[in-house]
Amino acid sequence: MGIRMPRIIQARQILKRSLSNGTRTTETDLPKGYFAVYVGEQEKKRFVIPVSLLSQPSFQDLLRETEEEFGYDHPMGGLTIRCCEQTFYDLASGLGAF
Repeated sequence: MGIRMPRIIQARQILKRSLSNGTRTTETDLPKGYFAVYVGEQEKKRFVIPVSLLSQPSFQDLLRETEEEFGYDHPMGGLTIRCCEQTFYDLASGLGAF
């Protein structure tokens, strides 16, 4: 029997590992409480979203699926999510990111 971490802690760890593997976006590029996400299947579009999304189960599921499928190699310097931009936008909008 293991200890299960709350989902928010797991999401923060995924984000932290992601950002530690690439060239970080400078803090001056982002408002406090936000982070950069690069989304797209071929060409990547940069979205700046609130850290509060990390507490949302549906966003955590997206992060977990991205980790399982693509790992933590993020050449853009921020978290890279390989999915359709519209799908990401719909999810993030539904969670109040935009």
